[in-house]
Amino acid sequence: MRQPDLFDPAPQDLLDEERPPLVYRADPQKVRLELMALLARAKAASTLPWSQEDLRYHQTVFPQMSRWLPEEEAAQLCFEFAREVERLLAA
Repeated sequence: MRQPDLFDPAPQDLLDEERPPLVYRADPQKVRLELMALLARAKAASTLPWSQEDLRYHQTVFPQMSRWLPEEEAAQLCFEFAREVERLLAA
């Protein structure tokens, strides 16, 4: 395949509107394993195992990642994670 000319005023390959957009699909099993590992770390800890910055990151990303799972499973994992965070913050 030939590299496109970056100075071409109307590059055809870069503006091909007929090409379908790329869609990312996460592997639910990989997501599940990552969330379960994070939850297991929280359950095994007696004090907060993350810095405040990392905690904020996990509190934001955990629910977002769970969206790749079935709705009921995602809700249960998010509930358990939030409960563990509460326990650790109270410790």
